[in-house]
Amino acid sequence: MPTLPENQRLRLFSGSSNPALAEEVARYLGIDLGPLVRKQFADGEMYVQVQESIRGCDVYLIQPTCHPVNDHLMELLIMVDACRRASARQITAVVPYYGYARADRKTAGRESITAKLVANLVTQAGADRVLAMDLHSAQIQGYFDIPCDHIYGSPVLFDYLLNKNLSDLVVVSPDIGGVARARAFAKKLNDAPLAIIDKRRQAHNVAEVMNVIGDVRDKTVVLVDDMIDTAGTICEGAKFLRQQGAKRVYACATHAVFSPPAAERLSQPDLFEEVIVTNTIPIPADRHFPQLKVLSVANLLGETIWRIHEESSVSIMFR
Repeated sequence: MPTLPENQRLRLFSGSSNPALAEEVARYLGIDLGPLVRKQFADGEMYVQVQESIRGCDVYLIQPTCHPVNDHLMELLIMVDACRRASARQITAVVPYYGYARADRKTAGRESITAKLVANLVTQAGADRVLAMDLHSAQIQGYFDIPCDHIYGSPVLFDYLLNKNLSDLVVVSPDIGGVARARAFAKKLNDAPLAIIDKRRQAHNVAEVMNVIGDVRDKTVVLVDDMIDTAGTICEGAKFLRQQGAKRVYACATHAVFSPPAAERLSQPDLFEEVIVTNTIPIPADRHFPQLKVLSVANLLGETIWRIHEESSVSIMFR
């Protein structure tokens, strides 16, 4: 755990989207969250005021842009603007979950690339740096015209799975686009074999499984993705793997978006042994289910913030 000198210039503030995670990060760093007033007017407009002097300070604003995405994104922009006008030396937007990331390229005419639009908004609001975790695609780092530190929640997932001493392990990507992520995951799990589900998507949030590339019969399968939204993809994948003879199926994802009816789908009996996620997004009590396991990334975020503040290497944490 890092130790900050009494005259340290690091200030940590939390938005309203995940205060519990921000509190954990603050405890890891051994500091208190800075005082912040957030209000919402009757018409929905937001008001933010920093209630201490941050002149000349390095400020870190923790705010995953999860549901309701637009409100939390706007709140982040207003927090950045407030800190800029308060003469902060450097402002880092800590965005454990980066909303609007799925539209990261044009796949048809007349589409918006919202991942780039949001990057522009954060930059223009006055952020000097962005710290994000498990972006939907690595190319989003290049959408920022400011430094972007991209870190991964996978070490927390690795440690948990390795401690379970699972046998006959196979890591499975739920689609072709996640192969690089699954391959890296498999390498960390003692070079476990890799399998790939070939999927045809007919509409948004609707998936159809067609085939599996690799051997999963009588294996313990770990399905790996960056996020679980409505859980259609990962549940259809799990059903198909069971049909192909998989002995046990675990699901792993960094971001538990869990839009309805995700909880109902994931809690189906005899589908998953466990659904393992992190706390980048707070999960309401009504979306918890028996197979759910939530791991904390607070220490990982805290260590990264400390390394950025001390101008030391971040990438070395993931080698």
